[in-house]
Amino acid sequence: MKWHEITISTTEQAIEMISNFLHEMDAGGVSIEESGTLNKERDTSLGQWYETPLNDIPEGQAVIKGYFTESVDMNELKMQIMPRIEQLKEFGIDPGSYEISFRLVDEEDWATAWKQYFKPIRVSEKLTIKPTWEEYEPAQGESIIELDPGMAFGTGTHPTTALCLQTLESVIKGDEEVIDVGTGSGILAIGAMKLGARRVLALDLDPVAVSSATENVRLNGLQDDVEVLESDLLGVLGGKVVHAVNERDARNTSVSLPVDLVVANILAEIILLFIDDVFAALKPNGVYIASGIYKNKETDVEEGLIRSGFVIVEKRRDEDWIAFVARKPQVNE
Repeated sequence: MKWHEITISTTEQAIEMISNFLHEMDAGGVSIEESGTLNKERDTSLGQWYETPLNDIPEGQAVIKGYFTESVDMNELKMQIMPRIEQLKEFGIDPGSYEISFRLVDEEDWATAWKQYFKPIRVSEKLTIKPTWEEYEPAQGESIIELDPGMAFGTGTHPTTALCLQTLESVIKGDEEVIDVGTGSGILAIGAMKLGARRVLALDLDPVAVSSATENVRLNGLQDDVEVLESDLLGVLGGKVVHAVNERDARNTSVSLPVDLVVANILAEIILLFIDDVFAALKPNGVYIASGIYKNKETDVEEGLIRSGFVIVEKRRDEDWIAFVARKPQVNE
């Protein structure tokens, strides 16, 4: 079988939005390659290593590829996606002087080729992400997250995911009930359990992500501890969630509202839409980890958190990305 491959050369800042556009247009798969320059400052504190030579993508740039069936009119698709990329500028996301091209490729050329670049990676003191197809012997005290991300976002290699896992490790003390909003591959929900959480409710509106997260939860033997639902946080708070195509009472979910911890690794623009919902979902003294925030949105998110009543406990950074740790005050504070 042959597929149309569309290639978009853009900025790292625009990766998540453009990737989402391609998924919304029914791409059969999306791949992302970021700058591999050796000039980039790299964290080796946990023994990470980087193969050479890497790629020749300029610093701060990225190449996104989407795959579409032969029946798709690629010229029409290009005309549909260009104005959406241009519109990103209105939200403070600079796609740069992007370029778009496409070609016809064989399925075997892309369906599994990306796997050769996804190796076990230690992302924190305790957590290592291991692709299911790789052999790896963990060291003492090292917890393994088995992962097959499929088409869902979240392998741990992106700064925002690694940053979130590291922040979870610093926040989780044990026995917490957690909600993971926009779970993607389920990596944060699984990581939270590996770090000592008691129960996790993982939410996503994308049925592809729900399927991927459910499978990854099973691969890690956590299906009794992590529940994956097709819903958003507002749906859960409102008493109804969508699970596949069926609605059911949210009171039957695996966690009891309010919870101890909410984590969301999504775009700042989306985070700003439901800060009040997170506040309502947390117990007094509960913690909100908000990640996926590019540096140009730092002030907006900080002001939004404070406006909703949160106290900023900490800000963590990885390259140009920020994760907020915010606390819901006690009633008498």
